[in-house]
Amino acid sequence: MPFPPFTEDHALFRDSVRAFAEREIAPHGETWDREQSFPRELFRKAGTHGFLGVRFEPAYGGSGLDYWYTGILIEELMRGRNVGVVVSLMVQCEIATSIIHAYGSEGLKRDWLVPAIKGGRIAALGITEPGAGSNVGGLRTTARRDGDDYVINGSKIFITNGTIADFVTLAVRTGEAGPHGVSVVIVPTDTPGFTVGRKLRKVMAHSSDTAELFFEDCRVPVRNLVGEEGHGFYNIMKLFQGERLVLSYITNSWMREILDETLQYAGEREVFGSLLAGMAVWRHRFADLMTQLEASRTLTWYATELMCAGDPQAEVYVSMAKLFAGELFKRLAPECDQAFGGYGCMEEYFVARATGGISGFAIGAGTSEVMREIIARRGIGKAR
Repeated sequence: MPFPPFTEDHALFRDSVRAFAEREIAPHGETWDREQSFPRELFRKAGTHGFLGVRFEPAYGGSGLDYWYTGILIEELMRGRNVGVVVSLMVQCEIATSIIHAYGSEGLKRDWLVPAIKGGRIAALGITEPGAGSNVGGLRTTARRDGDDYVINGSKIFITNGTIADFVTLAVRTGEAGPHGVSVVIVPTDTPGFTVGRKLRKVMAHSSDTAELFFEDCRVPVRNLVGEEGHGFYNIMKLFQGERLVLSYITNSWMREILDETLQYAGEREVFGSLLAGMAVWRHRFADLMTQLEASRTLTWYATELMCAGDPQAEVYVSMAKLFAGELFKRLAPECDQAFGGYGCMEEYFVARATGGISGFAIGAGTSEVMREIIARRGIGKAR
């Protein structure tokens, strides 16, 4: 049986996404990075092509497919060579909306999920807080019940799509300290008391906006609760693996673009009368990087297969895939940049621009340290 188990349908979908990336993203990528934004219209265009609801049910405008298609979507969008755009689109179609699809009421799906799938309403996910980091159970933004409303106070940080979102899927504390007191609510960004603080300047993914968000006596109806009150932490944890798989695909695809560009350059660049690719020291480095990248991609594919099968081991292997990819990027990026010599410091070169913020891929959706803890907790002392 071939692995990955790709069919003609997968190939047709891949061709469609690649054509979109080459037409709508690649020609504008450098400009959008310099401007640190991209047009909202791109969300609508992606929605029109069916790219913002790949795994969601057709009843809400989705395609009803699986994570293999999500992986293909990411691999091909990344050929546009703008990681910020892809991150923003994935927040829209996977990270901020999957919890609404899984646990939201029919009313919430109609009002927020359906227009998000069409690209008409932009979504953000509000979990991370100043000082809390990866500790979802320790968040301090509160939602106090007042009649038929929640009154929300607190702040969030590092929120992708924060300055452009029409709504925030927000993790809040509705009860006691710890995981049992966490819930999720939808907060429209035109709610009085909601403000965007700083638009944060990053050293990577420049096109995607990242922001601080503040909530001061924001009043939203109780019907905006996603799932049951007090179940937010557990629902978030169940869906985190999907986000981590998405990050694994993004990281692998970005490494593919960087390495492909480097190998092409090495085959053209002369050093001391010889091609860089002809020097044994570099040939062996490149061989190692090609091997390690293929190992990372294969581990991500295996994790995808487990996710699609609903295998309980998926959590471990997704964590392994994200850990491996994030840590490999920290080795591959400097090696490739080094191959360009002084040009590796020049912004006009793609690899120089692409290798900034090398730790970012090992931080998002749970740091490498968190991934190691998940793997160790599930595996140490247990028969395999």
